Amino acid sequence: MGTSVFLITPPFTQLNTPYPATAYLKGFLNTKNISSFQADLGIEATLALFSKQGLISLFAEIDKNPKEHSDNIKRIIALKDDYIHTIDSTILFLQGKDPTLAHLICKRNFLPEASRFAQIDDLIWAFGSMGTQDKAKHLATMYLEDLADLITNCVDEHFGLSRYAERMGRSANSFDELYNSLQQDYTYIDTVLLNILSQRMAVIQPALLAISVPFPGNLYMAFRCAQWTKKHYPAVKVAMGGGFPNTELRSLSDPRVFEFFDFITLDDGEAPLENLVRHIEGKIPVEELKRTFSLQNGTVIYINNKACSDYKQGQVGTPDYSDLWLDKYISAIEVANPMHSLWSDGRWNKLTMAHGCYWGKCTFCDISLDYIQLYEPLTAQILCDRIEEIIAQTGQTGFHFVDEAAPPALMRALALEIIRRKIKISWWTNIRFEKSFTRDLCLLLKASGCIAVSGGLEVASDRLLELIQKGITVAQVARVNKHFTEAGIMVHAYLMYGFPTQTAQETIDSLEMVRQMFETGILQSAFWHQFAMTAHSPVGMNPEKFGVKRVTELTGTFANNDLEHKDPKGADHETFSEGLKKSLLNYMHHACFDFPLQKWFEFKVPKTSIPPDYIQKILEEGEYSATAPNTKIIWLGEQPTIEHFTKSKKGNHWEMTSLTFQSLRETTSIKVDKSQGIWLTDILQKLSIHNPKTYTRQEIKTSYEATGLEDFELFWDNKPVNTLCRFGLLGV
Repeated sequence: MGTSVFLITPPFTQLNTPYPATAYLKGFLNTKNISSFQADLGIEATLALFSKQGLISLFAEIDKNPKEHSDNIKRIIALKDDYIHTIDSTILFLQGKDPTLAHLICKRNFLPEASRFAQIDDLIWAFGSMGTQDKAKHLATMYLEDLADLITNCVDEHFGLSRYAERMGRSANSFDELYNSLQQDYTYIDTVLLNILSQRMAVIQPALLAISVPFPGNLYMAFRCAQWTKKHYPAVKVAMGGGFPNTELRSLSDPRVFEFFDFITLDDGEAPLENLVRHIEGKIPVEELKRTFSLQNGTVIYINNKACSDYKQGQVGTPDYSDLWLDKYISAIEVANPMHSLWSDGRWNKLTMAHGCYWGKCTFCDISLDYIQLYEPLTAQILCDRIEEIIAQTGQTGFHFVDEAAPPALMRALALEIIRRKIKISWWTNIRFEKSFTRDLCLLLKASGCIAVSGGLEVASDRLLELIQKGITVAQVARVNKHFTEAGIMVHAYLMYGFPTQTAQETIDSLEMVRQMFETGILQSAFWHQFAMTAHSPVGMNPEKFGVKRVTELTGTFANNDLEHKDPKGADHETFSEGLKKSLLNYMHHACFDFPLQKWFEFKVPKTSIPPDYIQKILEEGEYSATAPNTKIIWLGEQPTIEHFTKSKKGNHWEMTSLTFQSLRETTSIKVDKSQGIWLTDILQKLSIHNPKTYTRQEIKTSYEATGLEDFELFWDNKPVNTLCRFGLLGV
């Protein structure tokens, strides 16, 4: 017998790192001794297409069906030999296997160039004096984009480098369009994909093909894989799960879907998948499946065995990346947005700190769904165990924690555990900009390897933030961003426009807040999204409460999530899109801060009501707050070298101590009275992060006073002790 479960991600997702769903599920199946194999068909199809043989076949296909082409496409076809003979070395370079090729690429006489290179004049402006490697990656990415344009224009209109037929999957209330397209002959891309699937299935011989569909852009290919499998392996059961069905297919009722799939599961996949395997093996009846759609007597039914509970996060095992082509992913630099570059450049291991969202109140978010609503954090110890296991397996030390919003208390515990274990990683995650992120906590996170955070500033307006129930204010976001930035952690903000009742004035004021945050240097990266009403969010469930009306209802038999709505009180949100994005691109490159906001828009907009120094004043106000007595004080640095000496002034002599501290980049010395120096040396040893016991500020004060020393606050909260925060004396 073959493998029990073949887990696949259909094309196309990111090219630089595998989407983690199958790795999570394989890790879980390992704990149940259920054999499985996984494949990311996206990277496999991409490498088949973008190879010497792949391009020879592609150009032959185009020659077979001659038609009228644009000048740009004619140019690419004319240069086909140059593409065919540069593709393999370019892909090797993007895989990090031939870094010296960067010099040749940057000379601009190695890669053929078509219309994507027209933006090259912006390259120096957008990237400044970027390194040779990054510049070459950007040029190589545009070369691939040119080839993607060729594919879209000549052989498959639905193709996109990191998505496929996305429009068909997005808000497909009816299955008709997708169903009809699946009755057509295979496209060129279909053939490439199904050839790979055919080779895999012949070797693996699974009992169950489990297809993870994270995005609308994976949906069409998922159905093609299922359709092919039903035809060629009718005995194999086919199931779908993942982000797309979890949000879009919750009210599925079209029986035609089950011509392709036997089962569709919702939400956390571990228990439903285990039950599917047991059912296929004949160990449990269909009635005992969990959160699973199936077709019974021509009708779609939803089966949810309440007696079967979900697994706790500590029980689901460590994500297992084996079987995946980890050394073949492609690092691309497509855009000049710093955070997007981080996403697409380099390979990141994906992990989750906590299931669900600890806040769970944002009114635009699908907080009624279990994957957000049911909050369950892991312990720092389990997380570090998993980090060490994944590093041992993949050899990669970059981690992206894919939480809805990572909890600050757990981030603190994780950072301490990483430092204690001397694990050397770089990591980033999503957060809420809440006041828990103090200067000291940000310094601790930085010391543990945190390089970036992304969080929702959404609409930078206190009225709308309250309506969103974000639990933050613009002033608070500014202070938190300052803490992260000063600690050396990059900050990316998700920005939103078009929230119900948002006026033109609020949109312009929000833009001004964002402009000031970039100008003061406390924000390094951002992206504007237009508000979308979804069925499972508080706004979607109670639109009247937010002053808007639903235009569409959930009447579709296939995908139901995005809802069209009217906003009678708000501005014409769509019209702001271009100006918001254009201004942001300039602000990210420290340009055009002095442009009047009106200049970004083709139509009349109100003048901002925000004072030009609003953010600057917030940052200058400072926020001195005494450290609470129960704050834990830790010392991350090395122990100092001590030197006692006598100081003389006007005939008076007194004993002093000099403590010299070394960090990776600098040396500093502080001088204190000898008795204070002896006590400080002793307490720093006790506060060392490598000691299992931690001490609170109150315990330190008690220790200080027990030696007969006076004025603890005067000593501890002023120079020279206060300067030691740079060397790792933190209150967290």
